Amino acid sequence: MLGLVFFAAMLLVKPIGMSTEFVVFDGVIWDMINPDIVVEGPDGPTSSNAYLNGVAKSVANPLNYGVVFVLATMLGAGVSAALRGAYGGGGVVPSLWAANFGASAAKRFAGAFLGGFIVLYGARLAGGCTSGHMMSGMSQTSVSGFIFAAGAFLVAIPTAMILFKQEG
Repeated sequence: MLGLVFFAAMLLVKPIGMSTEFVVFDGVIWDMINPDIVVEGPDGPTSSNAYLNGVAKSVANPLNYGVVFVLATMLGAGVSAALRGAYGGGGVVPSLWAANFGASAAKRFAGAFLGGFIVLYGARLAGGCTSGHMMSGMSQTSVSGFIFAAGAFLVAIPTAMILFKQEG
């Protein structure tokens, strides 16, 4: 199913990626504060800021495929959590997390936020996220996609083994 979704996305719209949409969100906020940051140029929206220039069109018209994709991903994660019972009875702390770090939902949310921030920061430094580099890149047989995937797993597996020593 995942392969079909990626194929359809590339065929109909563009390769799947998420981290750029956070840049668009930054640009929308920045443009609300300073309306001159994204202006209409002869070839469409443009920005004097190099960071936003590549996404100026999306900043000017933020309700696009990428934003809908990010929102749908978050909604899907919430529905998945609800279907597996994460919001009822025992709270939102999985037993594996509780066994390793305690049953504090606030601590789990803080850890998830910090981890997400670090991953997003790294994704922007790399010019794309795991869905863009690894998943879309590998489906397009990009050498950089395969290298990124190898690097991600070389770091993720030992990190998980260190952080999650006990089973729930």
